[in-house]
Amino acid sequence: MSRKEKPKKSPAKAKQKKIRLSLRVRLTLLVSAELVITVLLALGIYLLIDYIWAIHSYWWLLLALLGFSLLIGFLITLLIAKFFFRPIKRLVQAMGEVAGGDFNVVLEPRSSSQEIREMYSGFNLMVQELRTTEILQTDFVSNVSHEFKTPISAIEGYATLLQNYERLDEDQRQYVDKILFNTKRLSSLAGNILLLSKIDNQAIQARQTRFRLDEQIRQSIVMLEPEWDKKNMEFDVNLAEISFSGSESLMHHVWNNLIGNAIKFSPPFGLIRLNLTETENKIVFTVEDEGPGIPEASRKHIFDKFYQGDSSHKEEGNGLGLALVKKIVTLSGGEILIENLPERGCRFTVLLNRQ
Repeated sequence: MSRKEKPKKSPAKAKQKKIRLSLRVRLTLLVSAELVITVLLALGIYLLIDYIWAIHSYWWLLLALLGFSLLIGFLITLLIAKFFFRPIKRLVQAMGEVAGGDFNVVLEPRSSSQEIREMYSGFNLMVQELRTTEILQTDFVSNVSHEFKTPISAIEGYATLLQNYERLDEDQRQYVDKILFNTKRLSSLAGNILLLSKIDNQAIQARQTRFRLDEQIRQSIVMLEPEWDKKNMEFDVNLAEISFSGSESLMHHVWNNLIGNAIKFSPPFGLIRLNLTETENKIVFTVEDEGPGIPEASRKHIFDKFYQGDSSHKEEGNGLGLALVKKIVTLSGGEILIENLPERGCRFTVLLNRQ
């Protein structure tokens, strides 16, 4: 009768178990060895002193040596822990960058620990898949928005013709006005999506020209006159004469969105303050409104696509204006900041490099 052989563990399972425990075991062994060495070192020093000076009953000296050795061991443990957890800290930092929308993060899977190498490789694979999904989503939205432009323009044109038709009654005119209002919203949404997609994919070539920022901001104020005149608003404008080299057409979007938002969220008869100054190396533009301010929970998402913190103004926008502003300012080498004012309202600050 043949002896039954004991079933052998598959190499894959044995390897998997080894991989799962090796980092923990190595850290445990190192700390344990360090603890034993520090205790033996303290005891050895005590015996050496006892051998030389014959101090048989100085137990306080032994305790002092043990305490000092444990302190040294604690400091060494901190260094070991820093060495062991440095790759994990780098992974946490990279995950934060991905959470912020940066899908170009790559971690080099170079480590003596196989677990770290596999962790980094898995992270890189995840980011690659997220980047692919983001590209597919952006391309899809961009293509759909492009296809929307032609029929929306046709609807808007026919609705404009109907608006001038004399035989329409009051209800019919309201219907035509609503059609025009919503087609303009759709047209604006499609245009913003296309522009945002081009900036994201770096498909837009920003033509660099030299132009006056103060004049451009004044043009935006004039262009938005129907909006602020309807609410009987006033402006406190302090614009220094400053020239800037960049994309004139893109920067128009920045001022139109920021000033338009200030008008939208300010109450009737409110005051909007606009300031344009320059420091030694920065151009600073601020716009302040007298609106309700932005809650802390909304502030960290205010530049996200399609995010609208105040649902009462959803009909007046599409949640892409500030995302577009952020992209353009970043593309121009600047940054944009936001803060609530002490009493009421908020302040947007655009910082551009002085040239």
